[in-house]
Amino acid sequence: MSMNLEREKAMLPGTPLTSMKSASLSKILFAGTVISMLVSLYFIFIFAAEESTMHAAQKIFYFHVSSAWLAFMAFFVTFVFSILFLIKRKRIFDTYAYVSAEIGVVFTIIVLTTGPIWARSAWNTWWVWEPRLITTLILFFIYIAYIMIRQMDGVWDKKARLSAVFGIIGFADVPIVFFAIRWWQTKFHPIVFGDGPSQQGGGIESSMLVALLVTIAAFTILYAYLLQKGVSFEKMKFKVEQYKEKLREELEK
Repeated sequence: MSMNLEREKAMLPGTPLTSMKSASLSKILFAGTVISMLVSLYFIFIFAAEESTMHAAQKIFYFHVSSAWLAFMAFFVTFVFSILFLIKRKRIFDTYAYVSAEIGVVFTIIVLTTGPIWARSAWNTWWVWEPRLITTLILFFIYIAYIMIRQMDGVWDKKARLSAVFGIIGFADVPIVFFAIRWWQTKFHPIVFGDGPSQQGGGIESSMLVALLVTIAAFTILYAYLLQKGVSFEKMKFKVEQYKEKLREELEK
């Protein structure tokens, strides 16, 4: 019996503890994502009051704002881990920065997709070249460039350093996107929270605010799940590359 157990352990070198912890964390985050998303849908479509002008079309607001929040958070994580990578030169920091940037780009696409749908109902136009939309589009292209750098041929370390610089500089556009409607007068994109050029935020009905906060929380859990899965996938890719390199060296002997 003990000999069989020893033989099984020898066949699976270096997996057990970390792999089990990662799998358990993934299951917890997945369950949390599913439950929180279902709860957020209840708050959006049943609990929250319906807006008097746009009616049901206003519901896209919750997905639009939550996607923007997730994109900003993802780019902030990329910013932090890019700095850590340049200081420590550890590959794991680069991996977190890269995966987070990919997630940020995906949710920026969702922002740029849901925005025009909402705009059509609210402003009777799909797109307007106003400060927030322009700066969001610039943010999207900055991080597309970041990902393109990662896909180039070349030495990993050089690509990682260059993309880290992009990740740090690109984050400067995030506060610009957020404050755009406060710094520049615009008849679109109303100020919902806080003071603006008019010194008056539009405000939001209490049930809508609760639904928005619940949805943001659900999207935050979703981000944690996607980040964990993405990092695990990148680690597996790296291990496969190492095995391929060892095999190539063995064949060349």
